[in-house]
Amino acid sequence: MSSANGDRPPLQLEELSVARGGRTVVRGVSLRIPSGEVTTLLGANGAGKSTLVLAVAGVVRPTEGRILLGDLDLTRRRPERIRAAGVAVVPEGRRLLPNLTVEDNIQVATYALSRRDRREGIAFALELFPELEKRWQAQARLLSGGEQQMLVLAQAIVSQPTILLIDELSLGLAPVVVKRLVPTVERVASAGAGVLLIEQFAQVALSLAKTAYVLEGGRIRYEGTADHLKSHPELLQSAYLAGDQGSEEAEDGD
Repeated sequence: MSSANGDRPPLQLEELSVARGGRTVVRGVSLRIPSGEVTTLLGANGAGKSTLVLAVAGVVRPTEGRILLGDLDLTRRRPERIRAAGVAVVPEGRRLLPNLTVEDNIQVATYALSRRDRREGIAFALELFPELEKRWQAQARLLSGGEQQMLVLAQAIVSQPTILLIDELSLGLAPVVVKRLVPTVERVASAGAGVLLIEQFAQVALSLAKTAYVLEGGRIRYEGTADHLKSHPELLQSAYLAGDQGSEEAEDGD
């Protein structure tokens, strides 16, 4: 994986709106994910975070706005075209092929790669997660929660993406496992990829990110440095409290 960032374009969302179930869940969101660093998107459950990720991945279609990777317009493209363009997504919930081995799950994620890119991608993923090599022939369903999260991250990383979106890195994991995963996110960014980290535990995300956004009720309520947000926790607290009071998007599972 190259460490040169200059030839890696940013991912830019321009006034993106997304509806689910006949209701607008994401409203006019603009944000930028530059190469070579971690950007975080924070917000309470129901704020619209996962819907935004699914729209970028091509799983749901935006109603307004654009998704740009450099000069390439990805808006309303099919998921496989978006992935081929260099945008990889780790969705919430550790979605694996449970009855297939670790090796098979990795191989499925490399089907569109050349032989050389497949070899280099697998080598990089196993460098990040040597634990998976030890479980190479184990079925995915037999892995621990932490190992499963490593595997879904490896599936995304193996394509050596330009942009990596991670939805809920720490969901359901013990703190010691989260501590193990954090350096891999930093490593992927330092190798040149732009990373968007969506994370319920704000302190974990803010410790990794350079830039932070806070989503509340489907709109961006804060955009600035992660350091500023850490030093002004009231900016984040108000968004989480608003979410706890009940959001009209909560049923969408964001």
